Amino acid sequence: MRANPEALDAADTIAAVLTDPRTAWATAPPGGRAWPQSLAGGAAGVALLHIERARSGRGDWATAHAWLSSAAAGNLTAAANAGLYMGAPALAFVLNAAANSSTRYQRALEKLDVATITVTRRRLADAHVRIDQGDRPAMKEFDLIRGLAGLGIYHLTRHPHHEITRDVLAYLVRLTEPLPDRGLPPWWTDLSPNGTPHPDFPSGHGNFGLSHGIGSVLALLSFTLLRGLAVTGTRDAVERICAWTDQWRQHDDTGPWWPGFVTLDQVQQRRVDPRLRPRPSWCYGIAGTARAQQLAGQALGDTARQRVAETAMLTTLRDPAQLDLLPDIGLCHGKAGLLQAAWRMAADARTPGMAAGIPRLAARLTGQITQPSALTDPELLDGAAGAALALHTLGTATAPTTGWDAILLLG
Repeated sequence: MRANPEALDAADTIAAVLTDPRTAWATAPPGGRAWPQSLAGGAAGVALLHIERARSGRGDWATAHAWLSSAAAGNLTAAANAGLYMGAPALAFVLNAAANSSTRYQRALEKLDVATITVTRRRLADAHVRIDQGDRPAMKEFDLIRGLAGLGIYHLTRHPHHEITRDVLAYLVRLTEPLPDRGLPPWWTDLSPNGTPHPDFPSGHGNFGLSHGIGSVLALLSFTLLRGLAVTGTRDAVERICAWTDQWRQHDDTGPWWPGFVTLDQVQQRRVDPRLRPRPSWCYGIAGTARAQQLAGQALGDTARQRVAETAMLTTLRDPAQLDLLPDIGLCHGKAGLLQAAWRMAADARTPGMAAGIPRLAARLTGQITQPSALTDPELLDGAAGAALALHTLGTATAPTTGWDAILLLG
């Protein structure tokens, strides 16, 4: 794909607004600034933008260091709530991106890595006890944002051959092995999609999303197959997940799509209301689920699966009504997440024409960036920093030097 100068200019504009961590939060929405060590909404996430720019020669290390210092301010948590997007693991991912093969930040990174391994071992022990007892998981046990899939992508990035990496992957394989229950998949949770009990979900739900559902496990295990790093049983695990997602794949005039989640009532009726089609976001929609399916198709050598996934993305990019469902700019719920997923899928696509729809989506996003109101929220996951990273990728037509979109399980 060709470089996109307009996208690069828009990324530069955002980065200039986010130069100083002391002033960048001045126009943020009400509710207060997130913890600095949050990858989603704090300084750690904005630091990742400036590290990518510095490593690609588009920014400077002084700005990146200023944001890293802001992210490391205060006590870092390695408590039970620590994960890829919060605490020691979040800052470890960012510092690893900054260090690369240099000696930069190595002492701090080594300490954070030890803390992250400790967090991971505690989480693995709890997960295996839960499986041994035959209980159903909470999403935060295995998902990307809070769980072991997120910790897994950190370890896979930082030290792919380490014992802790193999242990996480082995757990994710075990997660897919059937439990003795009503024919529901073993990742079915008894909770609602927000991770708590709710009367609207008396029997829980099965979650497809890349952020909080089984899509994260599918993408991560597929990456290990593609990179020759898979543990025993990985292919079977990927096939089990695919078999379940295939049962729920839908089709309409726009093309194939997957629900964000299904309830027990839908399982019993074997039907998903077409009105429940999720917007094409990264977290629950086509941007995430299609990329996970494409990766699975590549990993399994299943060209039919890969083409279905690419058709889902291609038809979405061609449908203005679907794009209108993403009024926000961010990675999680907005245009930037769809843009980054489309760029990654186009780079791997067997289906012709995938790249042709990307400039139209990018034009929507860059047009929105010119509005001052679009840049009030600096954060990575839902705000300007994430949009800048996606636009930087398109603008340079180069895979991220930091591999930052591993935090989305896109690349």
